Amino acid sequence: MFTGIVEELGEIVGIDIDGDSARLRVRGPLVTADATRGDSIAINGVCLTVTATSGGEFSADVMGETLDRSSLGELKPGSAVNLERPLRSDGRLGGHIVQGHVDGTGTIISRRSASDWDVVRISIPAELGRYIVQKGSVAIDGVSLTVSALSNEASPWLEVSLIPETLLRTTLGSKGPGSVVNLEVDLIAKYVERLLSGGKVTSGQEAQQ
Repeated sequence: MFTGIVEELGEIVGIDIDGDSARLRVRGPLVTADATRGDSIAINGVCLTVTATSGGEFSADVMGETLDRSSLGELKPGSAVNLERPLRSDGRLGGHIVQGHVDGTGTIISRRSASDWDVVRISIPAELGRYIVQKGSVAIDGVSLTVSALSNEASPWLEVSLIPETLLRTTLGSKGPGSVVNLEVDLIAKYVERLLSGGKVTSGQEAQQ
């Protein structure tokens, strides 16, 4: 489990493609310091398993399903990435409960600067709109954020406000219109829907599996 509090801005140093899967090599001295093979690290909100570590870098395999359903397939050597280690049992839940299981992707529509923050508008898949509420939590590229505005029109979108700390310490500080981002909605909302449906799988949940 993660909390959406990015620990380090890492860098993709290599991508090895093998058919419909890939192996990423990522520079991240902080998150790699105590990592061993088999540990989990979230890359842009996607939970991946460490396969090797060396000199402040780690490797992780990405299967085709993950490449198709997340923005990881667009990464290139030199790309900056948000990195987070799993929450320790004695740690603080600084953001919200994040699994590292991306529900879909959105595209940044616009961003505008205010006095001390940026407001970013992101398109969202229609099937995810039911799980997002204004003032609720959402993980965007692994960053725990509060939804400041929301539209459920034909082309749904959400807005988040990024404070200077978020702009400085995450990839969201440099992403502009057209950039694809990973989205993970609040896990609790999905469980509540499943319970209210009597255990039936809804069409929205089918799309995410």
